[in-house]
Amino acid sequence: MEKSSSSSSSIETNNPSTADSKPPVIYRCKKCRRMVASEENMVSHRRGEGQKCFKWNKRNETSRNECSSIFVEPMKWMMQTVDEGCVEAKLECIGCKARLGSFNWAGMQCSCGSWINPAFQLQKSRIDECPF
Repeated sequence: MEKSSSSSSSIETNNPSTADSKPPVIYRCKKCRRMVASEENMVSHRRGEGQKCFKWNKRNETSRNECSSIFVEPMKWMMQTVDEGCVEAKLECIGCKARLGSFNWAGMQCSCGSWINPAFQLQKSRIDECPF
């Protein structure tokens, strides 16, 4: 009996997800504060991956810069633009029609040099990062 209670207490204290976990993040339109994405929707990429394919001077500039945008998977609020059959277009907030970013089914390059394909890009300057 004592053995099982001590093992359950050690599991609770050794679980890093409860003690050190970051709160989930959501992204909102800066203009109308409507939620446009969450951390779960983000498409992660490695910084500078694939940069050999691009200009030499751009590689040097981006090695110091962080990503100026986030890439997300296609979401329901984007479908009106995507369903029109466009290969690339601007992404507008459905609440206030502010331009939040763009998409391109053929892909696009991140400011860090990485190539994301397909790309649904939201500019960090147009969205707020908020803890959930």
